[in-house]
Parts: sequence; structure tokens; C-alpha cells
Amino acid sequence: MRDREDWRQRASCAQVGGDLWFPEKGGTTLYAKRICAACPVARQCLDEAMSLPNAEDQDGIRGGLSVRQRRALRKAAA
Repeated sequence: MRDREDWRQRASCAQVGGDLWFPEKGGTTLYAKRICAACPVARQCLDEAMSLPNAEDQDGIRGGLSVRQRRALRKAAA
């Protein structure tokens, strides 16, 4: 559990407001993805998002990918 907390504290998104990661339908994900691209723990974030039991229900940008991108990644890996 400590490792999980440690990487979350180092995440770039911890310094930015939450609305950016959950854009309105038709809104842009560009800004959130740019922040994720430079984040030192983006891989840990994506790994967690992909490993969650209800990963299909996880909205927002996680590890630099949108819900659709994560679904495609999961499908490609299957």
C-alpha cells in the first residue's frame, strides 16, 4: 500500500485540478495528456488503471490514455 501512495504523491496530476482529467463529452483531453506525458509515474498510473477489476468503468484520463484508448489497449493485449 505504501508504494501506491508514494507514486500517487509524485504524480503530476496531484498538482492540477481534477476537472482536467474528466472533460465534458466533446471536451478536449489534450491538456491532461500533455501533463501525463511528462509525468514521472504515468506508467504506474496506467498499470493501475488497467489492473482494476472494474477498469471498463473508469472514466477520465489515466496514465495518459482515455477510456477508449485503454479499451483498445486491453483488447489488443487479449
